Amino acid sequence: MKNTLLFTFLLLISFSAKAQDISGQWNGILKLPGAQIRLVANLVKTDGGYSGTLDSPDQGAKGIPVNAVAFENSNLKLAMASLNAEYTAVLGADNTFKGTFKQNGMTFPLDLSRKVIEKVRVVRPQEPVKPYPYYSEDVKFDNTKDKISLAGTLTLPAKEGNYPAVILITGSGPQDRDEAIMDHKPFLVLADHLTRNGIAVLRYDDRGTAQSTGDFNAATSKELASDVESAVAYLKTRKEINARKIGLVGHSEGGLIAPMVAADSKDIAFIVLLAGPGLPGDEILTRQRRLIGRANGISDGDLDKTEEMNKEIYSVLKQQSSLTETKAKLKVIFEENHNKAPVEQQLPAEQREAVISQMINSVATPWYQFFITYDPTLALEKVQCPVLALNGEKDLQVPPKEDLEGIKRALEKGGNKNVTVKELPGLNHLFQECTTGSPAEYGKIEQTFSPTALVEISDWVKNIAK
Repeated sequence: MKNTLLFTFLLLISFSAKAQDISGQWNGILKLPGAQIRLVANLVKTDGGYSGTLDSPDQGAKGIPVNAVAFENSNLKLAMASLNAEYTAVLGADNTFKGTFKQNGMTFPLDLSRKVIEKVRVVRPQEPVKPYPYYSEDVKFDNTKDKISLAGTLTLPAKEGNYPAVILITGSGPQDRDEAIMDHKPFLVLADHLTRNGIAVLRYDDRGTAQSTGDFNAATSKELASDVESAVAYLKTRKEINARKIGLVGHSEGGLIAPMVAADSKDIAFIVLLAGPGLPGDEILTRQRRLIGRANGISDGDLDKTEEMNKEIYSVLKQQSSLTETKAKLKVIFEENHNKAPVEQQLPAEQREAVISQMINSVATPWYQFFITYDPTLALEKVQCPVLALNGEKDLQVPPKEDLEGIKRALEKGGNKNVTVKELPGLNHLFQECTTGSPAEYGKIEQTFSPTALVEISDWVKNIAK
């Protein structure tokens, strides 16, 4: 699934300082491969030194703690145990900290200054600019079952008429209606293309994200499927929509959710799976980590060790024990694997507990537990409407060959006679034309969505919905 590389930070900092007063706001941009993240450190002087918080405006993140910081003779060092990371910098005469952020052996430049910093606007030539040559309306609809309100955008080829429609379903993680990632807005580009080709499009902010209410972190793919069902119900109330021609287009995890909805609903006329999983979640993640790890230069030996640990983790999560019991078992696994590591790779005792706790909390969640245990073929076997399944040849997050084979096999087993499966040459998980397929490339690529892939989708939908 989407391999989210962006960091979430925040500090509860204790400083020891002997000279300059560094209390106040400090601003910087963390330059990651293919992305930039603005950071704002808010420091407050205390009796023992300093305390503070770090905000990440681009991620909507506030108040994420860091634990050990030293400031002496213009040298600053932040040790962030929960991230297995550290920041070191020197305060210069220009009142700017010039330094580096290091995490898991990777180093990135990060300078902090008093000046508010704006990110450089990245050129994305496919992104449409208003006024659009079609009708666009911001809308809201309710998931009455879960008592939440979902906010989105409905685009129509023209204000008056009766059109086939698609609902766009985002990939994993809290996503807005444009599925924004690394300065790209793939769903905005896709919606624009489809609407220009005579197809109405509804895209919406995930629950608990942007203008939608609800708690995303408490939801599994099953709950997110109920949001899609609510979107279908809403479209059926619109006179501009042909209720017999409503389809679903799901990307990544959205390609898992679409069959869940279509398997149980007669209202779905067709579905498009964009890098949707055709294998159980634990298999997807295992293959994904190995492919991305190799692309990042990690040795097969280290990848083998990680895979063995992950198998232990998945085994615990599949036991469906209480959260307390699950966390206790996971703690044993993480501690044993930490202690097996070479001494130079082991964490200091004062950092170990915080790091292990963070790792446990990242996997002991309803979503993660559901995803690794869910077999998408069970829903695919029940889908009887036409299906288009596309994967990029260089997708490292959802391996195309095994994935498409799994999807096709399940659909055919269920007797579906209208199945189109294609592996598109040279495209990555976001359906960009790429070099390696690594997520590190996503933000560096100017293209948001391959024109070839856009035409494949629109031509197929127009043919099915005619």
